[in-house]
Amino acid sequence: MINQTLTHYRITAKLGEGGMGEVYRASDTKLGRDVAIKVLPVSISRDATSLARFERGAKALASLNHPHIASIHGFDADQGTSPTPKTLTSHGAVSEARSHPC
Repeated sequence: MINQTLTHYRITAKLGEGGMGEVYRASDTKLGRDVAIKVLPVSISRDATSLARFERGAKALASLNHPHIASIHGFDADQGTSPTPKTLTSHGAVSEARSHPC
């Protein structure tokens, strides 16, 4: 997925993965900023129930504003992956950020 483009996000590095997808560092080509972007597996993004649950979670997260919660910058459906851009922390992956004091 590195060097691929999803909507207007150019994937530059993999940060991690989990049960609900993979997280990449990406460059927002429209706004000129780096973001962390979550990409759902095709199995989830093609299942209406799973995708609806993920969208509800994204909307709930987008309604929050707290320095210790990543902000959601959008929700797109592209190429069956539903990329979700979030704030990229200076610590990179979440597992790295956990080891750093606030």
